[in-house]
Amino acid sequence: MIFISKECGRADIVLSRELQISRSQIEKFIKKIGIEVNGKKINKSSYKLEIGDSIKYEFMDMEEKKGEYEVDFDVDILYEDEDLMVVNKPPFLTVHGAPSVKEATLVDWLKKRGISLSTISGEERHGIVHRIDKETSGALVIAKNNEAHINLSKQLENKTMGRYYLALIDLPLKDNTIITQPIARNQKNRLKMAVVPNGKFAKSSFLKLLLSNDEKFEMIAAKLYTGRTHQIRVHLNSLSRHILGDSLYGFKSQKGKINRVMLHAYILYLRHPKSGEFLQVEAPLFEDFRDTVYKYFDKEKIHENTKSSVIIDSFDTNF
Repeated sequence: MIFISKECGRADIVLSRELQISRSQIEKFIKKIGIEVNGKKINKSSYKLEIGDSIKYEFMDMEEKKGEYEVDFDVDILYEDEDLMVVNKPPFLTVHGAPSVKEATLVDWLKKRGISLSTISGEERHGIVHRIDKETSGALVIAKNNEAHINLSKQLENKTMGRYYLALIDLPLKDNTIITQPIARNQKNRLKMAVVPNGKFAKSSFLKLLLSNDEKFEMIAAKLYTGRTHQIRVHLNSLSRHILGDSLYGFKSQKGKINRVMLHAYILYLRHPKSGEFLQVEAPLFEDFRDTVYKYFDKEKIHENTKSSVIIDSFDTNF
């Protein structure tokens, strides 16, 4: 593709305006692929263009144009059939697009693989029945058709589908506990949610699993009865507890060493939308979460305390 520059300025800035692509993405393209300016190959995004310069570029397939981004990652599939898929979402991967999202999402990955997806939730959310925060990892179900999507959405409402989470927190809980506190947007910080008297009803239960070797931290399991934004983090904050790595809600001391929220959707359970068969899928821990666990907790006790049967039976017994 060729266009004639109508302004003077850095190549990355001029191309960003001309092609409606972010400057950071243009900078990456120029460095990796290069452009031709008046027949001369250029790989410096700071190269100064003049009015009338002829710019030739050949990276349209990689453009982040109209919300399309390069998908340069893979996602582990934990279960799949003709109606649904369960994936293990990596940390730092956004589930679906939004105006603020400037990178490839899980939905982009699904589309690139040519996977059939439900269309009920709209273009940006094809296949997405429920979601997980960007830094949170773990099990996520994808609906492959509208019938499955409707059925799974009803299961979310009647609680026949749900997840058990693992979290590492900065101060042990006093007891296993259930929190029933309404949640709404924090009026002082729009990035946060908060316990607010007139907020939406929210209910979470927290189960003590294992103390760290120095007894300062604790591994817990959490089960949600509602699906509010940041629900686990907000309810823990109401107890003056915070997930390791969660600087947004108050964890500070190890932020330089723990670079994301140590929260993982560990066990997903549901009824198959077609057969009615009960399905339970366990999502393996990612390396960063596993390394943090091994650093602070007794390795010999971790396996026993995180067995799916142990966690589920403990919730059934204690709540």
